[in-house]
Parts: sequence; structure tokens; C-alpha cells
Amino acid sequence: MIKDGLWHVYGDKGMGVCGELCAENHSISRAQQDDFSIQSYEKAIAATNAGVFQWEVVPVEVPGARGKPSVIVAKDDGVDKLDAAKLRKLRPAFKEGGTVTAGNASSISDGAAALVLVSGKYALEKRLTVIAKVRGYADAEQAPELFTTSPALAIPKAVKRAGIDASQVDFYEINEAFSVVALANQKLLGLDSAEPNKEHTLGVAGVCNGGGGASALVVELTPTFAASHL
Repeated sequence: MIKDGLWHVYGDKGMGVCGELCAENHSISRAQQDDFSIQSYEKAIAATNAGVFQWEVVPVEVPGARGKPSVIVAKDDGVDKLDAAKLRKLRPAFKEGGTVTAGNASSISDGAAALVLVSGKYALEKRLTVIAKVRGYADAEQAPELFTTSPALAIPKAVKRAGIDASQVDFYEINEAFSVVALANQKLLGLDSAEPNKEHTLGVAGVCNGGGGASALVVELTPTFAASHL
């Protein structure tokens, strides 16, 4: 776990310790974190089986180890490893009597993503098929050990810059380094019982980017793309 990006260099402690601090500061229990983690797994499994992510995944050939044949990786191989009963029994990983475990924290996985961004003018000139447009973005920061709730600071700024109201947002995607991160930010933003407005195609993403900071992006999907992918 003591790897670049997984260690709080300023406080000389694991990032999970910051997750524990977040749980304490916002009164989020172990049960809540486990429930969220299990639900997240179930959603990912259902979406994967339904082929929701298939259009955006590029298969990669991975060389086999010790003379074994190569393997084609065409889906996330971590989402189907759920054992809910075992997850609830895991020991705290960062603090005695704590609430953050290997089950309600994200796994350490390798992956890559690419996104093509162009101006509206260029898209029209080249007759490109546009799937979405960026309406606004913002950054926010606070003390490094409080990075877990920085998305709740960045998201409202991005929404304001996009010239919209929070009530117009249909979907929120919040960093899930730990279950407690998503839960705390939902709580701070008042999203616990938020109902998506199916008539719109706006979404907001908030992600921790290290050093106590976070970035947020407001994206509007084109009606055609939204109709076929949501």
C-alpha cells in the first residue's frame, strides 16, 4: 500500500486513514459503507452483463505468464468477485476498530482511458458524431487529509459555471476511492434521496485528484446518445 498515490505524504500515513477520518467526521457507519460497496458491485455486475460498457471498451491482449497463452481482456475483471457475506466480515484495514476495509475500499487495478475533445467548430467542419459537450468545470481544495470531501466543494462550482441549477442535474458520479467518499459527498450535497430528471441529459462528475484537491466536470449528452445509452 505504500506506493505513490496511495500514501498521504504530508501526514505520513495511508490514504485509508483519511477515509477513517471522513467516516468519523460525517458519522458514516461500517454497515453503511458495506451496503454501498455491495450495491456498487451489484450495479457494476448488472451493467457489465447487460453490455452497457461494451461500446467504450477496447480489448487488450495481455501476455501470459510462464509460457501460458496470451489473454484478451475485454471487460473489468474485478466486478465479478463479490462475496457479500465475506465482505461484511472483513477486518478494518487502517485502524483498530475502524470502518474502512479492503471490501468497502476500491481495489488496486490497472487500466487506461482516452477521451477525444474538440471544439464545436471543428466538430461541425469535420462532421464528427458528437456524443456530449462540456458545459462547465471547476477545481477545489482543502487540507490534504480532507481530500475525501473535496468533490463536494468542486461540484457546486462547476454547476454554477455551467450556468445551470443543481435541480437540472440528472446524474452524479463521485469518486469511490472508498465507499465513505461517495457517501460523505452525497450527504454534503444533499443527494441521498435525489431523483434523476429523465427529461434532461446533464451529468456531473467529481473526482479527488490528490493533495486535498478535487475536480468536477459538467457534461451534457446529446439526445441521440442519451436515448441509446442511458
